[in-house]
Amino acid sequence: MKPSMPPQPAAIDALQHTLRSLLHDARLLATPLPGTDLRLWLLDAARMHRPFTPDEIRRVMDEPPYWCFCWASGLVLARWLAEHPQWVRGKTVLDFGAGSGVAAIAAARAGAAEVVACDLDPLALQASRANAALNGVALEVSADFFAEADRFDVILVADVLYDRANLPLLDAFLTRGRQVLVADSRVRDFSHPPYRRIAAMEASTWPDLDESPEFRRVSLYHARRPAPHPIDEPE
Repeated sequence: MKPSMPPQPAAIDALQHTLRSLLHDARLLATPLPGTDLRLWLLDAARMHRPFTPDEIRRVMDEPPYWCFCWASGLVLARWLAEHPQWVRGKTVLDFGAGSGVAAIAAARAGAAEVVACDLDPLALQASRANAALNGVALEVSADFFAEADRFDVILVADVLYDRANLPLLDAFLTRGRQVLVADSRVRDFSHPPYRRIAAMEASTWPDLDESPEFRRVSLYHARRPAPHPIDEPE
């Protein structure tokens, strides 16, 4: 059964227009996420089963609309927070590389006191707000992680380590948050203290991109900022 289509706000019309500038017949659907009680405005999978023209491929490669997919690691993080709300309940949370906003929305639904969706792509921030409204929560947004103060209890990170050049960000996250939760399917067994692997779950990107089975195994990592060393008092 196809997902029901709620009234479409102006923000979704704007995102839809952008999406159709990449793929002429693409559309967004309010889609239930498997294993959750969440819905997101995602690319209608039925419009993907056709050959793409060279121009369409070029446009998508130049401006990939990551925000119209729920990537496997984001879905796992959303499920994890639903099952373990104590990680974020009553806390200040930032979702780094928010994309569709799924992890941020899950944190808000789990009782976080404040949630910021952070992404360089302004379309992702629009999508995060629209998806938050679809799920009855509100988010703040930020386009610059490094402009944020060191004030967050938890930093959420999903599907950011696909490029090993991003590994230094693991240290940067601990400059803005006391704890970090990372979900990733591309680099699953990195060694980067103080991060430690705490769980692994199966999931697929939604709509399903028929990815390799190895990318359906998502690892979860946790890090806590090391406690500062006490300052020795002068004798």
